[in-house]
Amino acid sequence: MDDHDLPRLAANHVPLSPVSFLLRAARVYPGRVAVIHGARRTTYAEMAERCRRLASALRRKGVGTGDVVAVLAPNTPEMLEAHYGVPMAGAVLLTINIRLDTAAIGFILRHSGAKLLMVDREFTRVARGAVPEGVTVVDIADSEAPEGEVLGDTEYEAFLAAGDAAESIHMPEDEWEAISLSYTSGTTGNPKGVVAHHRGAHLNATANALAFELTPRSVYLWTLPMFHCNGWTYTWAVTLQGGTHVCLRKVEPGAIFAAIAEHGVTHMCAAPVVLTMLIHAPEAVKRALPGKVAIATGGAAPPSPVIAGMEGMGFSVTHLYGLTECYGPATICLWQPGLEEMPLGEKAAFMARQGVNHPMLEEAAVIDAASMRPVPADGRTLGEVMLRGNTVMKGYLRNPEANRETFAGGWFHTGDLGVMHPDGYIEVKDRAKDIVISGGENISTLEVEEVLYAHPAIMEAAVVAAPDAKWGEVPHAFVTPRPGAEPPTEAEVIAWCRARLAHFKCPKRVSFGPLPKTSTGKIQKFELRGRLQGV
Repeated sequence: MDDHDLPRLAANHVPLSPVSFLLRAARVYPGRVAVIHGARRTTYAEMAERCRRLASALRRKGVGTGDVVAVLAPNTPEMLEAHYGVPMAGAVLLTINIRLDTAAIGFILRHSGAKLLMVDREFTRVARGAVPEGVTVVDIADSEAPEGEVLGDTEYEAFLAAGDAAESIHMPEDEWEAISLSYTSGTTGNPKGVVAHHRGAHLNATANALAFELTPRSVYLWTLPMFHCNGWTYTWAVTLQGGTHVCLRKVEPGAIFAAIAEHGVTHMCAAPVVLTMLIHAPEAVKRALPGKVAIATGGAAPPSPVIAGMEGMGFSVTHLYGLTECYGPATICLWQPGLEEMPLGEKAAFMARQGVNHPMLEEAAVIDAASMRPVPADGRTLGEVMLRGNTVMKGYLRNPEANRETFAGGWFHTGDLGVMHPDGYIEVKDRAKDIVISGGENISTLEVEEVLYAHPAIMEAAVVAAPDAKWGEVPHAFVTPRPGAEPPTEAEVIAWCRARLAHFKCPKRVSFGPLPKTSTGKIQKFELRGRLQGV
């Protein structure tokens, strides 16, 4: 077809950006409640005006295109507004993990070259010694926050008042332009800065709205940290559909059940640790759900007993898989015909798979890292989960060596080991570094954990490799007993596993107590491995 002379114009080509979602929502649903936070209610028209004021105020403070604006805050309206106001100013949004210490926050602010920091008063004490010289600080005084010291000369509302909502906003000329910067957990060294672009944010948010069936009637509860992969891009996805954001400072069972009942919550996202928290919440705080609540979970593979427990309470569980480097969700365990008729245990086992590529991700595959060829779809052959598509990051900030490694062979290497089932569904078996190699045999720690979670007296479990003089390494289990249950003994736990697994896969030792976790609910296996050094 001879179409080479057809023009690319403003009329037929607009760079993709999730900023457009708020502009549309304000036009289509101006009176719709966009944000609920305690007694506060903000409509979409009001939210758009506030975000435009924020963009104007940032520019008047000297923030220019490509500058980094950092936010240290929990799930509050101010954090949500930053997801629009910062890119509207042409800047790059850096959301910082609120559980980091002063040294880690300081590294991130220095490495990113942040020009301005907005900080919630609850976290000013930890931020005070982290702010480099020359960085402007804006104080966020949230009415739902505990008392805290003030850091900075300008309070957030006064900062917004200095902006003009009538000023024009920045929209990217090139959708490859950076929209956000997120730092990985840095468990084996300094964290890496993941640079995301407007195109990927727009597409991943659109995919979330489609896959999670968001509508204008949706009420979304913020139990997932907005600082984590920009809330898996649901900060933008909910707005795309004109849904209501319900903010929540503290992720606690009582507050979650109360918010669901009070606001008619229809959708939420959470790490598996939150699901476990809800299942084992005291009966006094549990509330009957007003309707079916869709909950998406990811970050670690939820054991099938956890999925079954949530389904039994009236939640509809969707299992997602992804990383910071792919805007959060990269695969989804999609519904299949006949799923509802499956026995609950069989259904939960299917739903624990990581699934197929997310709607806007081009491809997710399980590949032999040596040959770079797909492994057989037999549900047994291990390979590395690899991704490619428009919802993969631009790369790591100022880290060319890491970029060469992670993009080798034209794929993004996740570092996760998995299998491909005959039906085309991926199942992650372990992190490459978490697999236990005992006497030359590979042992999936997730397989062992699945059995441990099925024990009626175990609430949480993690399995790591322990050094062994004979076998090289053997599985060691760390478990947290279920509240109110008679704690099992080490011998009972091992016997439970031996009755359900090949004996070489069973833990040789068991430790009891709470498990260390990241701020997003992932169990910190590196810390557990550290406890076993010299065992």
